[in-house]
Amino acid sequence: MRMRAAVLEQFGQPLAVQEVELEEPRAGEVLVRLEACGVCHTDMYTASGADPSGYAPAVLGHEGAGIVEQVGEGVTLVKQGDRVVTLFSPQCGECVHCLSPKTNLCMAIREEQNKGHLPDGTTRLKRDGKRIRHFMGTSTFAEYTVMPEIALAVISPEAPPDRACVFACGLSTGLGAAMNTAAVEPGSTCVVFGAGLVGLGAVAGCRLQGAERIVCVDLSEERLALARGQGATETMLGGPDTVDQIVESTGGFGADYTFEATGNVAVMRQAVEAARMGWGLCTVAGVAGKGETLDIVPRFLITGRRVAGSSFGGVKGRDQVPQLVDRYLNGEIDVDPLISHHLTLDEVNRGFELMEAQDGIRSVIEFG
Repeated sequence: MRMRAAVLEQFGQPLAVQEVELEEPRAGEVLVRLEACGVCHTDMYTASGADPSGYAPAVLGHEGAGIVEQVGEGVTLVKQGDRVVTLFSPQCGECVHCLSPKTNLCMAIREEQNKGHLPDGTTRLKRDGKRIRHFMGTSTFAEYTVMPEIALAVISPEAPPDRACVFACGLSTGLGAAMNTAAVEPGSTCVVFGAGLVGLGAVAGCRLQGAERIVCVDLSEERLALARGQGATETMLGGPDTVDQIVESTGGFGADYTFEATGNVAVMRQAVEAARMGWGLCTVAGVAGKGETLDIVPRFLITGRRVAGSSFGGVKGRDQVPQLVDRYLNGEIDVDPLISHHLTLDEVNRGFELMEAQDGIRSVIEFG
């Protein structure tokens, strides 16, 4: 079939919205008609050329929601007509990681996915007879996509696509960082650095876990106001004295749990140093730039602090994303304030501009 998609032709250049060809799904694969797709920082990061693992040409996009149109041979996990959320972090249910409660990093298709291929080592995208690679196994900046069935989460048909799509990456990453990776305990004190979509998700996750104090740190008063709407009990403008203020306000010890959701290594260090002496846990969810390193003074670790990384919030996608969407539908998670702009596919580069300007939290592309 022929469809329109946003193609990364050259790093550092705007995406080119054009007509490409999409082949039918093969065994274990599914054709999805996209209804909505979030414009995520990871897409912009790859388009810029900063991602050392990036490749072109490729159809970007990974934060999608849509309807199953066709299934390939042997598909049993989804059926035609299902509303689904795309998963850049799949869940095969059979590999050593899927069978462990300790991680969500499925190994089944990881190697080929990192190359821009579907699991059989090929692609379904092409233009003028030349292959175009898939991005993060999803390629949702397009009217349709073909994906492995293990990379789709079936959600309630009642979930609005423009809200559901953010559970495909940013919102679930923040929620899961608090609920899965850190497993925040009731009555605890939490500090979230960054009030973008991931940070706001972490604030909401801390609230859902029963934290008593939730402090959100950001440079924007507007974003801090959104954090209060997600459950932050206190907000703070970030700066060089942030750690001192947190330590002083916690009796000289630091917070039980800290979360970093900016991708800034200097802020990561602050999050480590603001964690509580004795048992504080710093969860890093932000993605740092190419070649950057995190500088930690060993004394902070020796005196009991721990550091954990969190990919997609430790969420096992096929099992847990539908549960998170249900909690949104039940009124426990307020997604509406997080959707800032509705765009068309032709405006995808505008989505990047809005993100760079920190205009709103999430721009969503809607497909007719």
